[in-house]
Amino acid sequence: MHILIAPDSFKGTFTASRVASLIAGGAHAYGADVTELPVADGGEGTCEILSSSLGAEEVWVETFGPWREPLRACYGLAPNGTAVVGLAAASGITAPCTGERNALTADTYGTGVLMAHAARSGARRILVAAGGSATTDGGSGAITAIEEHGGLRGATVTVLSDVTTVFENAARVFGPQKGASPTEVDQLTARLHAHASDYPRDPRGVPRTGAAGGFSGGMWSMYGATLVPGAEFVLNLVDFDRSAANADAIVVGEGRLDSQTGQGKIISEILARSTGKPVYAVVGSVDPDLGDYANNFAGVVVASDTAALQHAGHQIASLVGADRAAS
Repeated sequence: MHILIAPDSFKGTFTASRVASLIAGGAHAYGADVTELPVADGGEGTCEILSSSLGAEEVWVETFGPWREPLRACYGLAPNGTAVVGLAAASGITAPCTGERNALTADTYGTGVLMAHAARSGARRILVAAGGSATTDGGSGAITAIEEHGGLRGATVTVLSDVTTVFENAARVFGPQKGASPTEVDQLTARLHAHASDYPRDPRGVPRTGAAGGFSGGMWSMYGATLVPGAEFVLNLVDFDRSAANADAIVVGEGRLDSQTGQGKIISEILARSTGKPVYAVVGSVDPDLGDYANNFAGVVVASDTAALQHAGHQIASLVGADRAAS
C-alpha cells in the first residue's frame, strides 16, 4: 500500500517537513510505502516549501523589520529566475523589536527591500507568501522601498495568501491580531482608504487585496500583482495531483482542526482534489464545534508530540491496510 503524507505545519511547534517525516516514520514501521509532500497555504512554511520545490538558493540581505530596526533576512532565488519572498521574514509579527510593537507604525519597508534586491539580482518573477505580517500599511512601506532601491525592473509579482479579505477591511479583520486597539483599527482603516485613493488603481472591493494588512492590494495597484490562493498555488507547484493519483490514502495535518479549516485552508483544497481517496487528518487539536466537517475524513487522529505523530502514522497505516484487505 502507498500513503501520501501532505501536512501543513503545526504553527509554532513543528514544520510541515517535520510533521511529514514523523508520520512517515510510523507508517514505514508498519510496512507502508509513503510519499512525503509537506505543503502550505501562503502562511507559515510556504517560503521554505516553494524554495525547496524550485531549487532556490538562499540570498541574505541587510534590511529592516516592521518597526524599521536593522534586520538580516533572506529570500530564495531559483535558477529559473523565480524569487521566493516570505513577507514574515522582514515584516513579521515575531520580528525582533527593542521598542514598542506599535500596530500603527509597523510597515512593510523591509519586504520591499528584499523584493527590490531580488529584481536587481535577476529575478523575473517574485512570489510573496503573505502570511504572518505585523503590518497594516496597505503595502505603502514596501512600495517606498522598492522605488528607492531601483524598482522591480520588469519582474512580475504574485502574492499568495489564504484569505479573500478586501483592502478596506484589512484593519478590522486582522488589526486586533496585530495588537491594534479599536481606536487604532479606525485609524488604520482611514489610512487604508487614503492609500486606496492615492494608488493608481483602487484596490477597494477587490478580493484578496486585504491580505497582509493590505500589502497585496498595494502590490496589485502599483505593480499589477497577481493575487492567488496560496493552497491552490502550492499544490499545483508540488504536483500534488500526480502524487495523489498513485496513493491508496492521503494524510493531511495542521495544528488545529476548526471551523476555519474549510475556508480556503490547505486541507480544504486537498479534500476537493482527493475525491474517491480516503483522507486521514493528523492534528494537534480539534475544535469541539467542528461538527459535520469531521465527516470529510476517514479518520481524525490527535497528535501533539513526536511520539504521538509517529504513532499516528502507524495507526493510519494499519487502518489503510485493514481496509484494503477487507476490499
